Amino acid sequence: MARIGRPGLPEAQKQEVWLQWKQGRPIREIGLGMGRTPGAIRCLLATNGGIVPPTRHRADRSLTLAEREEISRGLAAGWSYREIGRRLNRPASTISREVGRNGGADSYRANRADELAWDRARRPKPCVLATNSALRQLVAQRLVQRWSPEQIAAWLKLEFPAEESLRVSHETIYRSLFIQARGALKKELCAHLRTHRKMRRSKALVVAPRGGIVDAVSIRERPAEVEDRAIPGHWEGDLVSGSNNSHVATLVERRTRFVMLVKVKGRDTASVVSALSRQVQSLPKELRKSLTWDRGTEMASHKDFTVATDVQVYFCDPQSPWQRGSNENTNGLLRQYLPHGTDLSVHSQAALNKIALSLNQRPRETLGFRTPAYRLSECVASTD
Repeated sequence: MARIGRPGLPEAQKQEVWLQWKQGRPIREIGLGMGRTPGAIRCLLATNGGIVPPTRHRADRSLTLAEREEISRGLAAGWSYREIGRRLNRPASTISREVGRNGGADSYRANRADELAWDRARRPKPCVLATNSALRQLVAQRLVQRWSPEQIAAWLKLEFPAEESLRVSHETIYRSLFIQARGALKKELCAHLRTHRKMRRSKALVVAPRGGIVDAVSIRERPAEVEDRAIPGHWEGDLVSGSNNSHVATLVERRTRFVMLVKVKGRDTASVVSALSRQVQSLPKELRKSLTWDRGTEMASHKDFTVATDVQVYFCDPQSPWQRGSNENTNGLLRQYLPHGTDLSVHSQAALNKIALSLNQRPRETLGFRTPAYRLSECVASTD
């Protein structure tokens, strides 16, 4: 069988890669499980545009590898074609043609003959887009206009109802884009797809929302009490970044604008969630109700945060920082203390607490020029 993919990847591993890809496993996860780099896995998948190749099978009438090995042994023993055919229950003419097309009796090798047979058996049906230039041109023109393959396929049926030659399924268009060996549509047309994707994903693949957040609860599902800021205990959070890959987590209480700053070791979700959990657990229970965050991957482990703090996390819509307006405004004030381009890792938690205290003791117009600290103390007193 012809070899495909990255050299050095055994055939058994190639089949396992395709199996796991079809099941929806991410490339990195497949590579880790097989001890291979993501690049090696991606290289194999890219050979077929991420589309799982159909499983090939040997026709019942075809010679098997075991039969070819028997032929090779018979030739080495000096048996005639008729004798080999009798032992295999095959016509002598079948044996003669098999040996003749694979170098003759002196050069015949079973494994090599079997590989060549698999190669000769490849009879791919020409792609309709490769053989029909008019159809190919229509499809390419609409792709450039940013039409989806589904829209193109449906439009062709409506525009040319009587011309069967101008029919193509959206799946054929996708395959022609992703599998360049079909020789139909140019790879550059992939740039006009909405996703700009150059490789087909498995339908079983669990795709996280933007930011890599799995099972994210949308901000649109927040209770009404969060929206009207009537009850304290609902927070907005974010990371502010500095030089040398340094970060500080910010938490702002929606009703009082009270701010807490949290030192984090890194941007990874384990570090951020761990640090936030410790900080939130120090709050009175009545101030632990919800947290609204953006789509950053630092909150990918939001379920762990909720388990540790009993605080539900809600996520903003993509590219909608205004949905965390209190936090965004506070981050702007914070830059007076933590300027852009500075290394934030030099600040200890004690130093961050002092900065937060300074912010919480500054009068705010939105609070009637009371301070966040004053408003929070009022809220806490009213719940006692």
